[in-house]
Amino acid sequence: MSLAKRLSFFVGILLSPFSCSSWGQSSGELPDNVYCQDPSFHKKVHSMLNLSIPPVDVEELKQIQNEVYIFDAREKEEYDISHIPGAVHIGYKDINWSALENISPDATIVVYCSIGYRSEKIAEKIQARGFFKVKNLFGSIFEWGNRGYPLEGKNGEPTNEMHTYNKNWSKWVLSDALVKIW
Repeated sequence: MSLAKRLSFFVGILLSPFSCSSWGQSSGELPDNVYCQDPSFHKKVHSMLNLSIPPVDVEELKQIQNEVYIFDAREKEEYDISHIPGAVHIGYKDINWSALENISPDATIVVYCSIGYRSEKIAEKIQARGFFKVKNLFGSIFEWGNRGYPLEGKNGEPTNEMHTYNKNWSKWVLSDALVKIW
């Protein structure tokens, strides 16, 4: 590992406990422009997160989608059913760290999962590896789908299927246009 990479790694470790204050929000406070359209889903997502990583709203990601690196922190079988167009699978249990190769520590990275819990944990690990502009998609792929944004399948084809993790979590996929799979 080069000296520059080692320094980035150690600076990331030193700064990671302060990530919440570094994005200017007190613990538990969300920016006004970060939300889930359904109030019950919003409350559920907010209750599941520590907000240790700056949240990004689905609308903002849609606008900057082609300017950032997007990583899917779900399991491969979830990703293969559908994912946000352009997203790269990084995983959760078996993390694909090679997905971060050749990405500058200054690049903006957005991580998502089903609702934001797993992606927050993976985003913390990415940040600890020296990446400084890491964000967590609030409401994640469920909110993306609920807002009617496109999904793609394993081979990049458009799809209306969404892996909902399990039957219980499927209640948060509110769009009638989506076919729920678990």
